[in-house]
Amino acid sequence: MVDSAVPNSDPESETGRIHHPGAVFLRGIAMGAADIVPGVSGGTIAFITGIYFRLLGAINAVPAAVFHDLLRGRFGAFWRTCDGTFLACLMAGILTSIATLASAISYMLVAYPILIWSFFFGLIVASVWHVGRQVRHYEPLLLIPLLLGIAVAWWITTLSASEVAPSALAFFGAGALAICAMILPGISGSFILVIIGMYAPVLAAIKSLDVGVLMLFMAGCVVGLLSIARLITWAFHHFHDLVLALLTGFMIGALNKVWPWKETLSWRVNSSGEKVPLNEASVWPWTFLEQAGQDPQVLLAVVMALAGFGLVLLVEWIGSRRGHASSSA
Repeated sequence: MVDSAVPNSDPESETGRIHHPGAVFLRGIAMGAADIVPGVSGGTIAFITGIYFRLLGAINAVPAAVFHDLLRGRFGAFWRTCDGTFLACLMAGILTSIATLASAISYMLVAYPILIWSFFFGLIVASVWHVGRQVRHYEPLLLIPLLLGIAVAWWITTLSASEVAPSALAFFGAGALAICAMILPGISGSFILVIIGMYAPVLAAIKSLDVGVLMLFMAGCVVGLLSIARLITWAFHHFHDLVLALLTGFMIGALNKVWPWKETLSWRVNSSGEKVPLNEASVWPWTFLEQAGQDPQVLLAVVMALAGFGLVLLVEWIGSRRGHASSSA
């Protein structure tokens, strides 16, 4: 992430950039870590680190490259057309992150929930500020998609989790639905999995390296990704500021999910026989103290939120310096 180019919401300018493979791998690490956490979007990480539109462009190029080059044996042309090195490095980072950090992040969310959620809260607040700055022309009309995005995302975060039988079709469908959410900044694919009751089965498959289940899930991801990427690119080209306002609203509404202090409304028993929260509602720190009888850790929570906010600013500042250095060279 430290090699981030200047984040930019112009598809044409961003897709032409060159990113070092190591930097792309680190972005993949960050995206994978974000996608594990319900409420945090890997698409947000891609956007603020300056690779969002290059990712969409590479994905959009894959279907045509398969028919025009790959099936005709032109492997080199196929690799160049679909930006193969970029996609391979990014996917390697995402998969590495998911495989190595799934257990650690799950543990930290249980052991230090207030502090971890505070960190992600600060990260998303900074992302809201960053994405909002990419709007080219501010006008009253943008309030409509902004408020719509807030309302939709907030409503999604209040939905009750359901239970879906973990069949083959369920894993495929969960992959397609989750990836569509993951690619959108502000919409958490993992939270969508929580809502439909597939988060625990998918996470269990990752931890146990159940290849069959993971292949079904990834097949769904591929289908969903190829479907949504072209639509997003088209929308940005034709309705740039309206889409950014909508995505900003999504991120503001998603803050309800990552609010550190929660009241548990109902519980469930997970696959390990442990009693874990099923449905939760956001409460104020002092209400949390009264209801849960636990220290709300307000001071530490503020520090962690500032750390998340500062991380985004640091990435943007480093990217800005490198961008200026490249332009002056």
